[in-house]
Formats: sequence, structure tokens, C-alpha cells
Amino acid sequence: MRTREAIASVLNRREPRSSPPSSLGARLSSGLPWATVFVSTSLLVGCGQPTKRPIATPASHGQAEERPFIFQPPVDLDIENKVNAVVRIVGDVTCTGTLIAEDLVLTAHHCVSERDADGTVHNRDKDPESLTIELGGDDLPWGEVKVRAIVSPDCGYVSGEGDIAILVLSRKLVGVPTLSPRIEEAPTQNESIYPIGFGRCALSRGPIHRIERVGGPIGKVRSGDFIAVASVCPGDSGGPAYSANRQDVVGVVSASVMDGDDATAAPSIFVRLDAWRELFSAAKEIANGTSPSELPPFRSCQR
Repeated sequence: MRTREAIASVLNRREPRSSPPSSLGARLSSGLPWATVFVSTSLLVGCGQPTKRPIATPASHGQAEERPFIFQPPVDLDIENKVNAVVRIVGDVTCTGTLIAEDLVLTAHHCVSERDADGTVHNRDKDPESLTIELGGDDLPWGEVKVRAIVSPDCGYVSGEGDIAILVLSRKLVGVPTLSPRIEEAPTQNESIYPIGFGRCALSRGPIHRIERVGGPIGKVRSGDFIAVASVCPGDSGGPAYSANRQDVVGVVSASVMDGDDATAAPSIFVRLDAWRELFSAAKEIANGTSPSELPPFRSCQR
């Protein structure tokens, strides 16, 4: 009690302002040192309770103290929906691709061919760094990743034989779903497939987004490709020919008869994946850091 009365006496006393004594050991007229007054008043202001640790919660939450901080990713990756493995390829032309591994995208060769200012295709691939892979199937992508290498045959720069390429990404997309390529066996006649892509026909409405197209049974299987009746629009090139029964990718969209209406199903050509096993092996090795010059020949178009 005497200590509290002394503190109150010091606080209530009105004296002319002056500089505190230079020595902490100097005493006030009350007999209390300055250090004692400072510590005691600090305890009075803080009520002797430690400061409560703040908790980070959404701004709209009305009772922030009632729950701890929980990290929520900005995007629901929806891993169970395999169609999210289909991505958009953006360069001087736009195409579709399929994530077949965390750092590999399957597409058409003509989507990554070098073009001049007039749009004429040259028999070489463009700079990989000029390509961007956009993630997400809605009107706007939720993420993107760059390309560090293009693995392709020495043909198929325009279309036809060799119209297949595999892009090695600059980083792994952990947590994003992938689709399995069927490279150990050929597609079968009458097998039902449908394409998936980011194409847009002249009569299409709305912005560009991922669409599961109308497909049908495979009509004819040839040495390097197969033909099926399906709905295809510009921009679907490189997209997967998806087998609903096997739940895998059997081909790549290469060319189609189109009339500007995305509801029109017409004969379409798809590149067979099993005809390019060496390409898939090379892409995997390159993704793991192997130089293309250290690999056996994989660009040959002789079948």
C-alpha cells in the first residue's frame, strides 16, 4: 500500500518540467528512484497481462479469435477431375496440349513450328521460351509455366506424318492432374474417342475455354494415325483424343474438316501415340536432365 501511495503522489504532483537526473541512482523527494517509477507505471498500463497473439483469418470473418490460421490454396486444383490435365499452349498460334507428366505436355508438332511474319511454316521448331502453358479450363487461366525444351520428329512441321511433339516444362507442376498416354498398344477400330480442346469456331459464342467435344468411334486405323468423326475447331490442334472406356489418351488432334460450326462432327485425323515410343522415352530423359546429343536417335520419321 505504501508503494501505491508513493506512486500516486509522484504522478499527481505538479512540478515545472525539467530534465531527469543524469544518474539513475538519484532519488526524488519521495525517496523513490526513477527506475522504480518507470517499471511500476509500465505494469499499471499493461495490466500485468501478456499481449494476445493475433490470428490471421479472412477479413469477412466476424470472430477472428475463435479459430487458428489455416492456409487455403488460392485455387482448387480439383485433382479428381482428369480433364484438368488438358492445357492451353500460347505462342504466335494457340493450341491445346495434355499434361502426361508433371513436367511434360503432349501436343501437335505444327503447333510449335517456326513461322515467318507472313505465317509461312519453316522446317524448324520455334524457341521453347517463346511458348507459355496456361493452366485452368475457365475463361481466364489461373496459372502459367514456361517451356524449356521441345522434343519432336524431323517431320510434321505442317501436319501429317510426325505431327506430334512433347514439351518439357521449366518446372514440375506438382498436384496438377495428368493423363496417361497409350504408347504400348495401338488404338482399335470402333473404339469410341472424343477430343478435348480450347478451340473456337467462327460461330462459337463466349470466350475461349476448355470444351469436351463430340466424338465417335474410330473408323480407320493407319500406320501413323487414325480417323474418327468428331467436332473440332481451330485451336483444338494438339489436344487429346480421349478414350472414355480406357480413360487414357490414344492420339493427338492433327487436322479436321471444319465449317465454322462447333456442333458439326466431321472426319478428323489423329496422330497415333504408339508409333512414337522413342519420342516419349527421349522426352522423359531430357526432362531428367539428359542432353539430347547423349540419346539414341529419336527424331527419325522412317517407320
